[in-house]
Amino acid sequence: MDDSQFPAIFDGHNDVLLRLHRLQDDHPQISFLNGDGRGHLDLPRIQKGGFGGGFFAIYVPSPDDNAIRYEEMNQPSYDLAMPPEIPIHKALPDVFSMAALLVRIERQSEGVAKICRTASDVRDCIKSNTLAMIMHIEGAEAIDENFHSLEVLYQAGLRSIGPVWSRPTRFGHGVPFRYPGSPDTGDGLTDLGKELVRACNFFNMVIDLSHLNELGFWDVAATSDAPLIATHSNAHAICPHSRNLTDKQLAAIRESEGMVGVNFATAFIRPDGLMRSDTPIDALLRHIDHLIEHVGIDGVGFGSDFDGAMIPEEIKDVVGLTSLRDAMRKHGYDRQTMTKLCHGNWIRVLEKTFGT
Repeated sequence: MDDSQFPAIFDGHNDVLLRLHRLQDDHPQISFLNGDGRGHLDLPRIQKGGFGGGFFAIYVPSPDDNAIRYEEMNQPSYDLAMPPEIPIHKALPDVFSMAALLVRIERQSEGVAKICRTASDVRDCIKSNTLAMIMHIEGAEAIDENFHSLEVLYQAGLRSIGPVWSRPTRFGHGVPFRYPGSPDTGDGLTDLGKELVRACNFFNMVIDLSHLNELGFWDVAATSDAPLIATHSNAHAICPHSRNLTDKQLAAIRESEGMVGVNFATAFIRPDGLMRSDTPIDALLRHIDHLIEHVGIDGVGFGSDFDGAMIPEEIKDVVGLTSLRDAMRKHGYDRQTMTKLCHGNWIRVLEKTFGT
């Protein structure tokens, strides 16, 4: 399998919309489409790296957002305080701005990028080398108690939602950035959070388990009739970070015929929990092997966290996906396994969630 034969990667999570949203630019979609060379993702590099598409996250930053504080995450242990809940009137403008940005990327791409509303859309985009974009919300601060905004956003193309980021919402509680730490950090979903899960089931939307604490995870498992999906999480048995999933959680995902997207954020990869760019690709492959063992060969893919985290310098940005696939090939994954990990498994679980 030479580089030209590598399967396209469909990815469970990126934060490019937030990066573009923060630009002091009237037309940030043009920066993305023409290629600004910033961050991890833009269209020219996407095409060079064989990035077939993924979940494009809409994330509302906290007012004093330091995002992930890398200095603190390079201590032998750390426990970052979670930001306070963001009220809906503060969240809605950012959410609609980033949703509109994704719509503009599609409209101005001249057919090169598409917002995907069905699994067939994703499959067709992968075949035609069209960038497949799933609109995703990371943290449900903009969703009202009557789910009016959920329905409007669904009509705009929203197909995936995480009830929380690593801070509380009216729906549940996120895990802090804590190492070493367990995902068992507090209360589960609120009653309204369980109603949100049922609403997502009604709309055939993905409910993202990444950033939920453990009790919230089990509440989703007990409430939802859809496959359990963690779009960007790793194995707690290898890296005991609060953001990672225990083997018990992985077994539940497997039983539901669900999915885990392997996160490239180095603090969730390394056994020592440090956010360091000199993390080797081999350390990421250990998580893939562990997830295959515990979730199954049909339940593992990628959830890079491009433009939202420090990633291994051997990958560097989306162009480095070629280096990752080369390492996977040398690691011993055959063509069929490579295709499943790169995009086939995501298409399978989206078919089960969205319908064909």
